[in-house]
Amino acid sequence: MARIVSGESDNDYEERAQDRALRPQTFDDFVGQAPLKANLKVFVAAAAQRKEALDHVLFYGPPGLGKTTLAQIVARELGVGFRATSGPVLAKAGDLAAILSNLEPNDVLFIDEIHRLNPAVEEILYPAMEDYVLDLIIGDGPAARTVRIDLAPFTLVGATTRAGLLSTPLRDRFGIPLRLEFYTPEELVRVVMGAGRKMGAPLSEDGALEIASRSRGTPRVAGRLLRRVRDFAHAEGAEVIDKKAASKALARLEVDPVGLDHSDRRYLRALIENYGGGPVGLETLSAAIAEARDAVEDMIEPYLLQQGFIQRTQRGRTACARAYLHLGLTPPAQPPIAPDLFDG
Repeated sequence: MARIVSGESDNDYEERAQDRALRPQTFDDFVGQAPLKANLKVFVAAAAQRKEALDHVLFYGPPGLGKTTLAQIVARELGVGFRATSGPVLAKAGDLAAILSNLEPNDVLFIDEIHRLNPAVEEILYPAMEDYVLDLIIGDGPAARTVRIDLAPFTLVGATTRAGLLSTPLRDRFGIPLRLEFYTPEELVRVVMGAGRKMGAPLSEDGALEIASRSRGTPRVAGRLLRRVRDFAHAEGAEVIDKKAASKALARLEVDPVGLDHSDRRYLRALIENYGGGPVGLETLSAAIAEARDAVEDMIEPYLLQQGFIQRTQRGRTACARAYLHLGLTPPAQPPIAPDLFDG
């Protein structure tokens, strides 16, 4: 279920290459996440002064907010090597052992989607994080024996969009857990303006604000929308991407002023027009809009819940007043509140 307003990473090679080119290289270039960035700068500077490995860091939060970028900045500011992998790739304990044993002192190892680590690989990670050693079992049956391999001190930087799926022993071994928050429109304007300069796309302030306000508080979405708006502007011969040009392009992409796309509006219409605003079960709603249950739960509902368009109840999903108003409908009258038995 590919969506232009999704914060998930894009699989298109060209777009991933452009994303890498737009990434900030230092803490000073990185926009947003001010409290997190201020603390992280202190931790990195202290570790660099002591010439020690930084304590293990866990970045968690919604996709597209800059977890990978911050991990790269940490390695660059420390002046050490950077190795990157992801949880699903590390299928066997030997895969992780090969990476760890080749790290130089104080290097940074970045594991994306760390919540998807194989449990057997995770067990190998515990002594490596605490004592910088690998405990491996070689051989089978009676001939099996344990081997301990010393490792160079290193910093593990983990990133996850689902911190709740991390096992408690793994989560507790991260000395610096940091949550990334959604960006404000003002911060996203700075992100969009900076990306526009790097891409050679002339942007006006109001044009950048128009893109930023529809980006769901996510820099990755803002960059993706900017690329598509730039395409429309070039095709139509616009010299500067102003509010009018950006609004016209985003309308053709079916992204409305609050960042909802066609899938979001189809969900809300099904909930309100087919089922009277709910409550209605997720299975029924998924069938009504012909989407998989997981796609609805993971990709459509989170933003609608966060923005107050819908709510989850024990009986199912219900539409809030904001959903009716957004679709140009009149919200139903609220039922009268029953008087308290002890009043009067």
